[in-house]
Amino acid sequence: MTDIITEQATAAASGAAATEKFRGKQRTEGADVDTRRVDTLVSELLAAAHDIIRRHKVTYAEYDALKSWLIQVGQDGEWPLFLDVWLEHVVEEVAGEDREGSKGTIEGPYYVPDSPRLPAEATLPMRDGEEGTPLLFQGRVTGVDGTPLAGALVEMWHADNDGFYSQFAPGLPEWNLRGAVVADDQGNFKIHTIEPAPYQIPTDGSCGRLIAAAGWHAWRPAHLHLKVSAPGRQLITTQLYFKGGSHVSDDIASAVKPELILDPGPAAHGAGREVTYDFVLDKA
Repeated sequence: MTDIITEQATAAASGAAATEKFRGKQRTEGADVDTRRVDTLVSELLAAAHDIIRRHKVTYAEYDALKSWLIQVGQDGEWPLFLDVWLEHVVEEVAGEDREGSKGTIEGPYYVPDSPRLPAEATLPMRDGEEGTPLLFQGRVTGVDGTPLAGALVEMWHADNDGFYSQFAPGLPEWNLRGAVVADDQGNFKIHTIEPAPYQIPTDGSCGRLIAAAGWHAWRPAHLHLKVSAPGRQLITTQLYFKGGSHVSDDIASAVKPELILDPGPAAHGAGREVTYDFVLDKA
């Protein structure tokens, strides 16, 4: 399985898919544009760039290399990847700084809306004989005051045992390891899945060239992606990591927070592991 998928899962293909999915969300349509806000943000961004050029005596050769690289990022379709890996964690930090409930973190480029709806106890769609350690992920969704949120929606998606996401790598069923679980009347949910693997972000495109030029690594730790929502509550977008996992301490996307690290134990029934993690949602 691994050789077939990795041979074809190129940066260009992943970038094109991520760009198409993002455009499909139409997130910027109807957004209010305050010219003073645009003036402030763009002017300060440019001023910071000017300062870097002056302080580090950037040469024309370096400037031309940057221009060429920026053009290639667009041609490779890797702007969603670049922005989500190196900038989104700061945007999320600002967006969640006043939140009282559960911690969030970046969404990343691999979210797909409208995944299959599943009951409060469910198994994510997967292939027969899906490789990986079985995992029971369970918990409860409440408000900040402890009120259970009946019918809360717990969307989960994650990479497979080879580190690939459905709809972003060939050979995977459309909704593999993706689902939207509806919590019961007490806000409880149980999700049966497999533990994902750590993975490298695509390195054969422009982002990979940046990583190589800077001498960085390209690894993300194994993680579960979740969006948790309920009527009248703030949606939480988060990722949950595994204690002791590779690259938890040096995630290339800088998205790990102490509150987001899971410590699963042996499953009470059957093979694999299980863990309980509750979500607390602020009022909207």
